[in-house]
Amino acid sequence: MTRTLSRGTRVTGAERTRLAAELAPRYAAGESIRDLAAETGRSYGFIYNVLKEAGVPLRGRGGNTRRKKD
Repeated sequence: MTRTLSRGTRVTGAERTRLAAELAPRYAAGESIRDLAAETGRSYGFIYNVLKEAGVPLRGRGGNTRRKKD
């Protein structure tokens, strides 16, 4: 279980790598970036960037993206 990180503190180097290694399998298992952000106390953008930097394939946005033909 991820601990809540202090808001505004820099997470770099080994700590960032460890965080990515902890979050990546949870994201791959279906948890959302928003859920991970809420649990860790970090922003959506921070979690998104950590996952992206770790090379995690990100899912597309949900929902129907095709418009009906008129």
